[in-house]
Amino acid sequence: MADAIGGVHTADGGDEPDRDVDPEDDSGAVVAAVGRQVRLWREAAGMRAAELGAAIGYGENLVHKVEAGKRIPRPEFLDRADEALGAGGKLAAMKKDVAEARYPKKVRDLAKLERNAAELGAYSNHNLHGLLQTEEYARALYEMRRPSFGRDQVDRYVAARMSRQEVFERQPLTSLTFVLEEVTIRRPLGGRMVARRQLERLLEVGQLRNVEIQVMPSDREDHAGMGGQFQLLKFDDGTAVAHWEGQLSNRLVSDPKEIRIIELRYGIIRAQALTPRESLAFIEKALGET
Repeated sequence: MADAIGGVHTADGGDEPDRDVDPEDDSGAVVAAVGRQVRLWREAAGMRAAELGAAIGYGENLVHKVEAGKRIPRPEFLDRADEALGAGGKLAAMKKDVAEARYPKKVRDLAKLERNAAELGAYSNHNLHGLLQTEEYARALYEMRRPSFGRDQVDRYVAARMSRQEVFERQPLTSLTFVLEEVTIRRPLGGRMVARRQLERLLEVGQLRNVEIQVMPSDREDHAGMGGQFQLLKFDDGTAVAHWEGQLSNRLVSDPKEIRIIELRYGIIRAQALTPRESLAFIEKALGET
């Protein structure tokens, strides 16, 4: 696992996990700007690419790719380059911008919608919603995907999912409601200890003033959520969008007629589920049984 956390990399870059820039991704401009800064600081320091690579534990080829804006550098690369080139924190300060570029575009787009929403409502029917997941639960989900993801893919998707949880700290507070199928509480994805820590996380988040978590019992004879899981986001300007997740693709819905249908279904789903207080008691009981 050394390579995944910034170990020494080969000269041809073959074994390092830093991600190439997708030419269709609009984050390329950010990566190119960072690469130019690395090259300018290197030249100002009178170092060749090979010398910088040796100083920071990366291959010459990777340094060239970063400088050309073709490779997204890891945070460790920028930290080490900043120190080796005497940049005084200017290169290291770019880590946040570059970190977002490392996440898949569809995840960045969803995270942006979630950050800007005044209200977010979500119904989950086979696993817990991403905003509620612990890191180890999220990792377990990605590691059980078929076809299997590579190690770097799992790392990137988990990091991206965890970054979305900044929405809990947004000011002003976003109103967040979640309806979870009972099976998502009972199914021990990742193993018993992962499941226990995940249930503890639900109880913790459920205490936040701007969050309401509800459980949909499996014995309900009438259920408005048979169409599958979704989330509904409403914004301060009165507009709304819905995000629909399928097996092979995700769909963003903005048509007012479709939004009204989803709003209707979500309202009924919440009415059919346990109340927030009953739901926290349900989760606490499930924790005791796990």
